[in-house]
Amino acid sequence: MSQPRFDPGLTQQFTGVLRRSINKDGSFNVRRRGGSWRDFHPYLIALNMTWPHFFLVVLAAYTAVNLVFAFGYFLLGSGALAGADAPTAMGRFWNDFFFSAHTLTTVGYGNISPASMGANIITAIEALTGLLGAALGTGVLFGRFSRPSARLAFSEKMLVSNVSGTPALQFRIANQRSNVMMDLRATVILMTVEGKEENRTRKFQQLNLEREGIYFLPLTWTIVHPIEESSPLYGKSPEELEKLQAEFLIVVRGFDDTFSQTVHARYSYRHDEMVWSARFHPAFEIDTEGNIVLNVDRVSAHALAAGN
Repeated sequence: MSQPRFDPGLTQQFTGVLRRSINKDGSFNVRRRGGSWRDFHPYLIALNMTWPHFFLVVLAAYTAVNLVFAFGYFLLGSGALAGADAPTAMGRFWNDFFFSAHTLTTVGYGNISPASMGANIITAIEALTGLLGAALGTGVLFGRFSRPSARLAFSEKMLVSNVSGTPALQFRIANQRSNVMMDLRATVILMTVEGKEENRTRKFQQLNLEREGIYFLPLTWTIVHPIEESSPLYGKSPEELEKLQAEFLIVVRGFDDTFSQTVHARYSYRHDEMVWSARFHPAFEIDTEGNIVLNVDRVSAHALAAGN
């Protein structure tokens, strides 16, 4: 019996050009337009950007703030800052810039100091700006370090092979970090594009799994969907799945024992990321002392099954 249609939140509307719904990094292929400046939240952006982008933004903001205050000192004239005089205007500006950096970070070497009321006012404002900036930067940095997240390694391909005499779709995951993950649950949704050219829609069907969850993830977990008569993949060939633009949407949830919080990971496979009649190679081994050694870089290791 076929499952009733449902929409997991990605709309059944088909636009004619279909990219993957979930990118390899777990982000959704959705672009936002409209809204107002009130919807802009710099803290969320600072938390979600990559580490290289984060440090580039911090460096750019730090440089920009110092340039603004250095320009203010420069406009006050050569006598505003004692010890900042230089033979050229550019030399004096650089002295103003580095004095700004000393003030912003509250270092204060003492070689340059404010010598006018205007310079003292700007210095007071910059000192307050530096304190607020340091507090804000510390909070964002702590938030990035302390936010729990799942770092799962997904196999590069989905495999189709016989499991106990039944064809099965399978992929493998492993925890890339040393933290303990418990009570994992997986959800796999098949998305296809069906209908005639002028009235095509996206169809979502949740796939039944051989095992929907495990208690622990110290090694690997091979998530298996038996392709039985009730499966929407039953009797489908690679060409048919390509015609349907099939994509498998993956959600894995688990409890992070270190942070004592639930974390999740998203992933997807498209029809051209399936390998037929193949099996995974073991990703762990037993060393000479009897310890189990997990090779995370072998999560994707596979080969064609014997006889194919």
